[in-house]
Amino acid sequence: QVQLVESGGGMMQAGGSLRLSCAASGRTFSNYAMGWFRRAPGKEREFVAAITSDGITNVVDSVKGRFTISIDTPKNTGYLQMNSLRPEDTAVYYCNAFYSGNGRTYWGEGTLVTVSS
Repeated sequence: QVQLVESGGGMMQAGGSLRLSCAASGRTFSNYAMGWFRRAPGKEREFVAAITSDGITNVVDSVKGRFTISIDTPKNTGYLQMNSLRPEDTAVYYCNAFYSGNGRTYWGEGTLVTVSS
């Protein structure tokens, strides 16, 4: 079993920065993909960014140039650096991880990010 715990959410004014962390524990595997999703109030959950264990990244157009995804493999931790935050970035942010070793996807509980104008 794998557990994912997000941290780093909070309140920020527009233009500010936050860094979200996603710590994985339990039986992790060396080949994986980690992603960030978000659910804004009244909206569907949407993809934000993903990174594979060999460093290939994908970021949704709405956050390109502002958000950066990264991983620290020895620490089993992923990060989402969010700069130039906008009110429309307000959402609960979830991390997930897919492990090819067992073919399963895991989700964290989410962390709330609130951006005020």
